[in-house]
Amino acid sequence: MKALRLAAPGGLDQLQLVDLPMAPAPGPGEIQVRVHASSLNYHDLLVVTLPNAAADGRVPMADGAGVVTAVGAGVQEFAVGDHVVSTFFPQWLAGRHMPTDFLQVPGDGVHGFARESVTLPATAFTHAPKGWTHAEAATLTTAGLTAWRALVVDGRIQAGDTVLVLGTGGVSIFALQLAKHMGARVIATTSSAAKAERLRALGADMVINYREQPDWGDAVLAATDGRGADIVVEVGGPATLPQSIRACAAGGHIALIGVLTGFAGEVPTTELMRKQQTLKGLIVGSREMQQDMVRALERWQWRPVIDSSYPLEQTAQAFAHQQSGQHFGKICLTL
Repeated sequence: MKALRLAAPGGLDQLQLVDLPMAPAPGPGEIQVRVHASSLNYHDLLVVTLPNAAADGRVPMADGAGVVTAVGAGVQEFAVGDHVVSTFFPQWLAGRHMPTDFLQVPGDGVHGFARESVTLPATAFTHAPKGWTHAEAATLTTAGLTAWRALVVDGRIQAGDTVLVLGTGGVSIFALQLAKHMGARVIATTSSAAKAERLRALGADMVINYREQPDWGDAVLAATDGRGADIVVEVGGPATLPQSIRACAAGGHIALIGVLTGFAGEVPTTELMRKQQTLKGLIVGSREMQQDMVRALERWQWRPVIDSSYPLEQTAQAFAHQQSGQHFGKICLTL
């Protein structure tokens, strides 16, 4: 089978297309899956570009979607021919005892889905939403579930809430679509006039250009009669968090997700405390959360926004496109 390996110390020029033996027949409790698609996340970009972020020869990509080709003894949840999608934390099935590292995350601590076939425990997958393409399903493992948890599990979104999303990456676009279909008002930020039009076409009620309005937190307050956003999907990190706190309503929820602007910074704790906001960090979610999300998505007609798709052989070009910041929604790989 075709596969992609990352040679130490990393870098896009160290992604190597190789031939590997097909995945072995599944043992008890395992399934074999023919992988058809993956999708790029900022986490994957860090793994392949930061020096020595992964072991030599690591197969990258956390997201994987495909078809079950064989089922091991004792597996009752899946059958040959089922369409499935991987989970980000294969060991976190449910509950509050969540992982705090990436040692078992595909494409990071263990081999990922940049390969045509895998054999893994059945619990490393859930069913994909019925009727979705493999590329669409592959957007759910990381970006989709992150947005779902931010809004539904932690944010407890209600119809009539105001949700603020930052930028036009996969998590933000998925959160916009999800929030609109749950009856929320959505405010989005971007620096691009062209992307602003696309955000409005997806249903954004207001778009703020953060370059023209660097104090965009105040712009959100002005647009909500001083109240602010009930939920902020904060993907930027230290450089955007102060404005997110400003933009968030008293008693509101800030889902701290991203590190796009760095790994540490100052936090305006007085404003956070005065407004009695909830600031909660999250990294994707559990298998149970993913199962709940899939059931919900099957009841709606919308689909995730896919910016572009690249064959496995062009993974480096796909990451370069991601680095450029020109994408709108998810970038996918097809296998």
